[in-house]
Order: sequence, then structure tokens, then C-alpha cells
Amino acid sequence: MTPKQKDDAPARPLIAVVGSVNTDMVVKVPAIPRPGETVVGNEFFMAAGGKGANQAVAAARALQSQGHGEVVFVARIGDDVFGRQAADGFKNDGINTDFVIKDKQAASGVALIAVDVHGENAISVASGANARLSPDDIEVVRPVLASASVLVIQLESPLPAIQRAAEIAFAHGARVILNPAPAQPLLGGALLSRVSILTPNETETEILTGIVIKDDKDFQKAAAALLPIGLEAVIVTLGARGAYVATPQEQRFIPAFEVEVVDTTAAGDTFNGALAVALAEGQDLFDAARFANAAAALSVTRLGAQASIPRRVEIDALLLKTRST
Repeated sequence: MTPKQKDDAPARPLIAVVGSVNTDMVVKVPAIPRPGETVVGNEFFMAAGGKGANQAVAAARALQSQGHGEVVFVARIGDDVFGRQAADGFKNDGINTDFVIKDKQAASGVALIAVDVHGENAISVASGANARLSPDDIEVVRPVLASASVLVIQLESPLPAIQRAAEIAFAHGARVILNPAPAQPLLGGALLSRVSILTPNETETEILTGIVIKDDKDFQKAAAALLPIGLEAVIVTLGARGAYVATPQEQRFIPAFEVEVVDTTAAGDTFNGALAVALAEGQDLFDAARFANAAAALSVTRLGAQASIPRRVEIDALLLKTRST
């Protein structure tokens, strides 16, 4: 059963994000390498990334202002240059880093990313300190999770820690958003029973349900397989098509915004962070999905992960522009 939601969105909503921190090392290539193939790229850069970090940054930038809400991030970083750079970046975005733990026994996480000429990407991750996030770390942040309006979680961090965070936040009436990536089977496990909104992409939807997505009817089948768990909603992110939003009462496609795609890295993370803010501010689910679509659309017009994530003024401007045309 979904717990009773808090009656009104708080004047200063608290959004908690539990997850991973990586430094992305990006190579632009003419095509994604196949197994055993070497592809010569033409550009290299490093950028702040990690699904949890991206979602925390997306949420912080989507707030109306730092005075209109707070984002608390829970994670582990290494005691190294990558970890210090990441922490500095979080602080610059106004994120509360009191629970970003500096791990002296493991390096910070790293992601190796190839981006092709169409903006599609392939990503390999060395988890480092991310793999050491534990339920004990989550217990330390229990008071924050208990007072959160929304909790955002993913699967780049160890499942026991993610599950504990979901249990605490869900029990205290928070909406729990699970972005089930990297994809893994979860049906029958304890985690989904503590999730309010599930946000898989098409591939993740197939892995979760075993239903191959070939047409729009398959989305309905997948939603029918997932919603009875007790979910408030399933939102399947569809890239250039937008998002498919399903609740027990209604199903609707929320169209994407037409933009020139440069790099899809962190588009899904941007969607999830922005969705959390919109819901915490009291928008209904379908308006919140449109708000999140706008944020994700802006992110794919730029290179990089966190470097591509838009700020609230940009999101509002895109929404206003499309309403007036």
C-alpha cells in the first residue's frame, strides 16, 4: 500500500537523493565501438557525473531558488582530487553535503563514456567508494529521510543501502522515486514495495517485466504488470518521444520537446531530479512529467552530464515558450 501522502506540499520542500558520484571521462567518437573494435575519437573531456549526483544537481537547479527548497545528497566519495572536485561542485549548486562521506579506503567512482555523432552513448563505470555506501550510512541520515517530501534513488549504489533509505522515507510519507538503472530484475523483492513512482526507460521496463516493448499496447501491459505492486505511478522515459505516464486510474503520453540533440548523457537523471522538484512543489503527476521533459530536453542540447543540466529559469522559459506557440 502507498502510505498517506503529506496533506500539502511544504513551503520549503526537502528533497533527498541517495546515490552515486562519478567523474565522467568522455570521448566523442564517430560510432560506439563494438566488442573488440577500436574507434578513434576526436574530442576528450572530463565532467562531473554519477546518477545520484546528476539527479541531486538536477533537483537543486530545478528549484525556484535555494530559498524555496533544499536538496540533501547522501553518497560516498574518495579522499582524492575527483572527490574534492565533486564536493565543491555540489556546494556551488547549493546542495547540502553534510552526508557526503569522504572514504579514505576507496577511490572516487569513474565512468568511461563514448558519445557518437547522434548523441547516443555507451557507459562503463568503476564504482570505487560508491560500492561502500551501507545501511549504517543511511541510518545516520534517518532524520532527514523522515522529513523529506521526496526521496530519489537509483541502482548504482549497493541495494541494501538504497532499500534502507526507501524504507525510512516511505514509512514517513515521502514519495519515493526509483530510477531503476542500471537495470536489474526487482519484481518480488522488497524494494519495489517501498517505491511510489518508478521511472524506467524502455530497456529497463523490459528487464523489470519481461515484456518486450514493440508498440504502445506493450506499455499498457508493462504498466499493468507493475502497478499492482502498490505503485502510485509508472513513468517510462522514451527519449525523443517523451514519457509514458501510467497510474491505476489513467495512462497518458507526455510528448517531448523538439530540440537538436547533442548528447543524451544524464537526460534521464535530469528528468528524475526535475520530476522530484515539481512533485515536491505540489504539481500534479502529469504536469510534473511535462516539467521534467522540458528539463531533460534542454540537457540533451549540451555536452556532458552535470554540465548539461539546466537551471529553473531555463526550464520555465521553455515551458512558457511552448505554451505560447
